[in-house]
Amino acid sequence: MVNLTINGKVVQAEEGEVLLSVIRREKIDVPALCHHEAVEAFGACRLCVVEITRQEWDGWCDYVTSCLYPASDGLIVNTHAAKVNDLRKTIVDLFLARHPKCPEIIELAAEYGVYSTTYQTVVDGDNCILCGLCTRICDRMGFHAISTVGRGHGKEVSPPLHKAPPDCTGCLACAQNCPTSFIEYSAAKGFLTIWDKKFELLKCSGCGKETITKVFAEHLCQERKIPFEYFQICDECHRKQLAATMGEITSWDREAAS
Repeated sequence: MVNLTINGKVVQAEEGEVLLSVIRREKIDVPALCHHEAVEAFGACRLCVVEITRQEWDGWCDYVTSCLYPASDGLIVNTHAAKVNDLRKTIVDLFLARHPKCPEIIELAAEYGVYSTTYQTVVDGDNCILCGLCTRICDRMGFHAISTVGRGHGKEVSPPLHKAPPDCTGCLACAQNCPTSFIEYSAAKGFLTIWDKKFELLKCSGCGKETITKVFAEHLCQERKIPFEYFQICDECHRKQLAATMGEITSWDREAAS
């Protein structure tokens, strides 16, 4: 364990643990659009920048992305120093220029007093901030169905050759974890469509609710050794069945005790 100071408070952390993890454990609000605990840190959005220094640095400070910087003994961290707030303000200003219609970016920018960008606006800018979270989660799931392609202003997230990705199972991990809700999908009449690929949805045998795609269920059966029958009932019906079973067990216990 190491001791470091965050906003004037001495805290403990595992040696090498990234600062953002320690900061969030201390319930300090630091924005980090590209971060997710399930995948490796990426440092793309730069919003989690913090100020660091040490007593032996004689007042000199550095500014680092906290999702990538490791905690170490004697480190002094300021998450909301004036310079840090200025840096974040510049970053959200740039985001607002590239993604002028993104609700999440507009709201975040307003928190830092930025209501209109000071840079040239990309009029046709979409809501993808190129944080790479969707591609990293897809890779972590084992599918590798999407990736970032192109360079510069033309860089984007896309399936291979902009066609329906053969490796996609419609698990929705990319769409549900996108910080700006950029990845669109639709579900209707027993089918899910995402990345221009159509999937059959399973229906709960108990309530008729549509659950996950058949392809994703088959993948989980093969890779996680889960019986296919498990996916024929939705989570809510599973909980109701468990509650009924536990109720019966409780009744049996009471009858046995009497």
